[in-house]
Amino acid sequence: MANITVQNKTFTQIQALIFDKDGTLENSKIYLEKLTVARLALLEQEIPASNFGDRLAEAFGFNRGSAQLDPGGLMAVGSRRDNIIAAASYIAEQGHGWFQSLEMANQCFDQADRQIVANADTCPMFPTVVNCLQKWRNQGVKIAILSAARQRSVERFIADHQLQNLVDVAKGSDQGLSKPNPALYLLTCRELNVKPAHTLMIGDAQGDITMAKGANAQGAIAIHWPGYPKGNLQGADVTIADLEQIQCQP
Repeated sequence: MANITVQNKTFTQIQALIFDKDGTLENSKIYLEKLTVARLALLEQEIPASNFGDRLAEAFGFNRGSAQLDPGGLMAVGSRRDNIIAAASYIAEQGHGWFQSLEMANQCFDQADRQIVANADTCPMFPTVVNCLQKWRNQGVKIAILSAARQRSVERFIADHQLQNLVDVAKGSDQGLSKPNPALYLLTCRELNVKPAHTLMIGDAQGDITMAKGANAQGAIAIHWPGYPKGNLQGADVTIADLEQIQCQP
């Protein structure tokens, strides 16, 4: 166990740190923006209705004028399933049946995934991540990644950056549970073999904070790296701009 101090707040007897991936460990902003553009283009080809693409872009949290994502919007923080359901809902409004709408959305998303590939170049890690993870592991703290992305995306991230020896549990949100359901956090704690009260959550979205609080984690830390819009995440115990602000004492 370790005592962890962040700014002027101290968390005691911490056994594990649980991290979000996108926007927390991985700088996926540019990749997600390109992926959103590809999804919209493919969906508009299928549904050439007036204003369909613009309305769907708003639902995704994507500003077509600036070509930027809302950091709290659906594409930035929602699971792939969440985004598929949103797209299918707009398709269904055009007179298509629900199962057909889901199939069309799935096919467009799969094609966009083939066009816009996530890898170590398109989704680099933020500075200091590896050094911090290594330091905390050396101090006896377990590490988990809990992401709204699919399991294969989490595994790809770990493989791309050779983090296999630093991450104890890696979990996506495509296995029946998704953020902010605290059951997903509790499942991660069980796999880590720790109690939620001995864990901290670190993430950049409201879903991360809400999930951790619902699971009775000891604390929830919001992170906003320089260059990322800084939001006020309700319930966060503290907000940081770099993982090095998390100081651990065995």
